[in-house]
Order: sequence, then structure tokens, then C-alpha cells
Amino acid sequence: MPQHIRGRLTTEPSNIEDLITDIDRGEVKVPKFQRPFVWKVDQALALLDSLANGYPVGSVLLWRTVEKLRAERNIGDFSLPETDDMTPTKYVLDGQQRLTVMYSSFGADPMTEGFTPYYNLEDERFEASPNQRAVHHFPLRLTYRTTELLNFRTALQTLENHETLQKRLDALIGAITGYRLPVVELRDLTVAEVCPIFERINSSGTKLSTFDLIAAATWTQEFDLSDQSNAIADAIEPKGFDGISNDSILKCISAVLLGSVKKEDVLTLRQRPKKDITTATESVRTAMLRAVDLLGTEFHIASMSFLPYEAQLVCVVNLFSKFGELTAEQTRRLRQWFWRSSFSQHYRGASEAFVSSSLPKMSNWIANGDGRVSDFGNAPDAQILIQQNFNFQGAVSKAFVLALARSAPRNLISGTLVDVGSALSVYNKRQFHHIYPKAHLKRIGQTRSSNSIVNICILAANENNRISDAEPSAYIPQITNDLGDQAATVFDSAMLPPPDAFAYADESFQDFLGVRSVILEAHISQLCDGE
Repeated sequence: MPQHIRGRLTTEPSNIEDLITDIDRGEVKVPKFQRPFVWKVDQALALLDSLANGYPVGSVLLWRTVEKLRAERNIGDFSLPETDDMTPTKYVLDGQQRLTVMYSSFGADPMTEGFTPYYNLEDERFEASPNQRAVHHFPLRLTYRTTELLNFRTALQTLENHETLQKRLDALIGAITGYRLPVVELRDLTVAEVCPIFERINSSGTKLSTFDLIAAATWTQEFDLSDQSNAIADAIEPKGFDGISNDSILKCISAVLLGSVKKEDVLTLRQRPKKDITTATESVRTAMLRAVDLLGTEFHIASMSFLPYEAQLVCVVNLFSKFGELTAEQTRRLRQWFWRSSFSQHYRGASEAFVSSSLPKMSNWIANGDGRVSDFGNAPDAQILIQQNFNFQGAVSKAFVLALARSAPRNLISGTLVDVGSALSVYNKRQFHHIYPKAHLKRIGQTRSSNSIVNICILAANENNRISDAEPSAYIPQITNDLGDQAATVFDSAMLPPPDAFAYADESFQDFLGVRSVILEAHISQLCDGE
């Protein structure tokens, strides 16, 4: 059983001014394993209102130690002095959000940036920043500044109701200066003793992610998971790939080191030797670079928002951590796995246990051909494609867009290549065109399947705007005529029925869906076969 900390704990009330003084001296810091300031303005104003009314706002927990942490930051990231090696530092374990609001409101220099609230003496309420500051708006940062406070009082004398306002100001200042905040200090504890306390405290309230907890529990002066994660994100930034979260990176680390992404297993990283985590993190960094390269070159994916499932990234990173470079046949099997798992929604609602069990199955299939490719799903048939609505939050819609990009689509009006790199980096609904516009279908009473993925093509936003909700029976024959000899190539690149074989001017929307779905079925089947 761990040593009891009762003898190394003190509890006493402190007024706000004393806390501000300690912060100004640089004696109060935030350890790196704390998350950043996350409170919203209304939360900060509610705290100020509680202080003014004398309501309890909870205690502050500080860890007092002479040990200087390499990874630390100031309260609210204000510019504050450093202490000498002999002066103890008080690290905030609980209450960072409240201390930040109090220091920014009452302690920071009036001229510095940050949260600078006022008290409206007329309306008797706190305001973050009045649209037009009036004489009756009291800057809270003047509370402990005698000269500036006196000048503010003098200015109030110019108002007709100055006596009432002065009384309200006196009541406010009295409430703030007289407020006593419970402060609990832990003294002479090691980092190893502090981390479990921090984790326990932060298991409720402003919820920490699994990554936050592991970063706290594995933190040492030599190893910081947050820094390691940032280094991985920085390494792939030049690739133009964005949106990978810290939690995704943590799952990759756990997959590589433990072969599992189950939360209960991820949490065991706390007990692993730091050198093991460091080694796994470096392996993930190298594998992540290869994974991002492959996702970009093979599937035109430049952002996590276009990846059908997070689990696919974890599986690919785990694969590259074990096998490095892939042969042509292994790459073909990887393509089979990706397209089949995407279109069959293999990882839809998948539990952490399911993803964990998929790691070796996917790796063994791709590396050695062990197992059956059908275990990851099958290609959809034409009817299934018609029934699938276009919703970019869904995996099938994302896979469908990626499948369209694989055919090097051309714009319908100009015949130029669609910039798929741009289209697949940041989602823009104007680049995904309903071939039979929904407004047109509504006008003619044929809304069934109007939002089917079979009715979608990739198009430059400006061309989409030009087509707008025009009738296909009019605009398609027109662009066919304008494209001339290029028409067949352009329509083929967009996987549209060729204009010389499908009478767009006469055929119905349902006829179009039937013909195009067969074209798409053949294309997607080829992808699912690894071609």
C-alpha cells in the first residue's frame, strides 16, 4: 500500500490577493501534464459572480516542491518570472481554471491581453468586454491597484447617481478582497506520487481523455507524451495530412506496443517502462509517415476527415511498424482490405475489442495472405449503391468519394481535371454535385433516391454553381455538344453513362440510376479486388 500522505498535506484559507502575489513572483506554475485552459467566457463570469456573492467555489490543490519541472507553464500563459533553485514552486493540480480566471481578472497588468472582465455598476453584472465602455464599467484589474482605483472613484463622481454606484463598488471590492479560498498544499511528494492524485482528481469535472490520463501517468522529466505526440503531428505536417488527434496517436502507440487499443489495456501503459513507450513512440512516428504517404498516393486521402474509419489508420500504422516497406502484392492486398472494409462498413460501431482483434488479422492478411479477403467484407452491388444516401459523415460516402477520385475525374463543363487534392483535403459540399439536381427532382415529383451516392459526382465548385439546379435533359446535352470530341473521355472519367449510349434528354432519373449504378459497381469491384 502506498505511503499515506496525510502528514504532507496542509489546508488553510487564503485570500485572492495572496494567491496573486505568489503567481506574480513566479511561485505558482502549471505542470505540463495539465490540460490547457478550456473554460468558456460564461463559466468565467459565473465564477466571478460566485466570488462577489460569497458562494463557495471549491478548493485549490497545489503541489509544493523544490523540484523544478522541465515541462511547465505559467498561469494563463502570462509572462511571469522564474524562481531560483532554492525557492519552492507550487504546481497547480486542481483549480487551474479558477486560478487563471482570478489572476486574469484581478492580478494581471491592466495593459496586458487576455480575459479582462468588467463589472457593470448600473446593471450590477459582470461582463467580458462591453461593446462601448462607459464610466460605470469597473475594470476588475484595478481591484488591488490603489492609484488606478482612486482615479476610477473620482471619475464616478461625474455621474448623477454616483453615490449609489460608489456603494455598489465598495460592496464588490469588499466581497472580493474579503473572500477566502480554501488552499490545500501537498508538500515534498515525488512526481510518481503526484500523478495518481492528479489522475484521480481529474476523473470527473472537465473530463480528460484517455490521452490526457496517460500523458499524466507516464510523465517524467525525461519523457512527455504530449511532446512526443506533437512531434509526430509536426513530422506529418509537411505531408499536408491533418486532423490526427492525440487520442488516435495514443491508440497507434498502444497497438504497436501492446497489440490492443482497448482502454483497459491502453491504461496499462502507465506501468510500462518509459523506454518501451519511447521506443514504441519512435516506431509510430516512422510508421505514421509511411502510412500517410500510402493513404495519399493510393487513396488520395489528405485528411482524417476523409478517412472512413479511424481504425484504418491504426491498422495501417501498426502494419508499417512491423513490416516497413511493402511488396507490390502486399500493397494489392492492402488495397483490397481498405476498399472492402470501407464499403462493407467493417468497422462501423466497432468496439475497441473488435479493432484490437482486427490488428493481427489485417497484418497477417496483407503480409502473408493468411485468411480470407472476404473476412473484411465484399464489394457492394448496384442495388445497394442506389439505396445508399450521400452523407459525408458516413464511411460509405467517404469511400465513394475516394473511389470517384481514383478515376481522375474531369470537370463536366471545361473538361479540365478536377483538383482532387483540394477536393479531398477540406470538405466543401459545393464540390460534390447532384447530377440530377435535388431541386429539379423535387419540381417533377421524383425525390426517391435523389440523394443516392449514384447521383453524385466530383466537380469544381464554380462549375457546380454554374449548373445549379438546371434540368439534366437540358444541361447535359448542352455540355456534351460543347465538349465535342472530349465528351466520351470526360463522361468516362466521371463514371457517367456515355452520352452516345444514354439519352439524357429522354431517359428518366430512375433509368439513369440503374445504368450508372452498374458502371459504379464494376469500378468499385475492381478496387475491392486490389486493382
